[in-house]
Amino acid sequence: MNRVDYLRISLIDRCNFRCQYCMPEETELDYILRQELLTYDELLILLKEVFIPLGFSKFRLTGGEPLLRPRVVELVREIASLPQTQDLSMTTNGFLLKSMAHDLYQAGLRRINISLDSLNQETFDQIIGTFGRSRWQQTWEGIQTAYQVGFDPLKLNVVMIPGVNENEIEDLAQLTIDRRWHVRFIEFMPIGNAQLFSHRAWVPSEEIRQRIRQKWGLIESSIQGNGPADVFQIPGAKGTLGFISQMSECFCDRCNRMRLAADGWLRPCLLNETGQINLKIALRQGIKTSELREQVKQLLEIKPEINFKQRESGTENAVYNRTMSQIGG
Repeated sequence: MNRVDYLRISLIDRCNFRCQYCMPEETELDYILRQELLTYDELLILLKEVFIPLGFSKFRLTGGEPLLRPRVVELVREIASLPQTQDLSMTTNGFLLKSMAHDLYQAGLRRINISLDSLNQETFDQIIGTFGRSRWQQTWEGIQTAYQVGFDPLKLNVVMIPGVNENEIEDLAQLTIDRRWHVRFIEFMPIGNAQLFSHRAWVPSEEIRQRIRQKWGLIESSIQGNGPADVFQIPGAKGTLGFISQMSECFCDRCNRMRLAADGWLRPCLLNETGQINLKIALRQGIKTSELREQVKQLLEIKPEINFKQRESGTENAVYNRTMSQIGG
């Protein structure tokens, strides 16, 4: 069994973008009321008294858009200062980074993943659901600011969408040649919307690798991360190319993470809703953290049996009750 020591923490389910693969246009979003969000004090109690004693030492802050959560810099400082924290990172859409990157870095954040699905302004705005003023320029400036502040590695997450941004594979890969940027190509995950874009829901990683290989060549990289990405490099490039292939090349057997939603639901698998427990409700009911720790321990023990591989026995056609933004993928 792979050691599970990595917790993804969703701080908020709201976002200032409405990306088609995350919050489909036709979906009515029922946002969590502020009082139903896990408070920072509750989160820190869970980290200190439940997760860290069970061996968790790597934490990623996600959303929605985590930078929309008030006092997020303060929370970063608190988690970064915990002696058991070996790694703290954040996933953001980058729109607010221009004004916040410096404070986040000073608070102790060192690793950041920024969603960037297109280098073309029109395509970018189409994907993120902007109806009005373009958000491309401010997002790009946020990426540049994070790079200048010193975030290293700086990773760019790219969800490849058939017929939408497939023609930009080489342009996005080229970003890694002269900069220490790490581009991660991610296969689109069908969280209840597999037929959203075309008859083919995702672009297989091997297709992307083959196109890059034909233009520059591609070698396996000695730089490997904490997550499931298979990492390669264009020969001589400063950065790397990662491929997260949960659809075509299932990596359930090496998954090392669990996910804590903004409203306190802990789930062992992004694509399987089996086995969830609500830690926020339990805390507010006065249940001792020692009891919660035991519940999480039991969930960890059965985690190998709760994964996306179960699609082979029917999970593939399951109805997901939450969008990706609500899960904190």
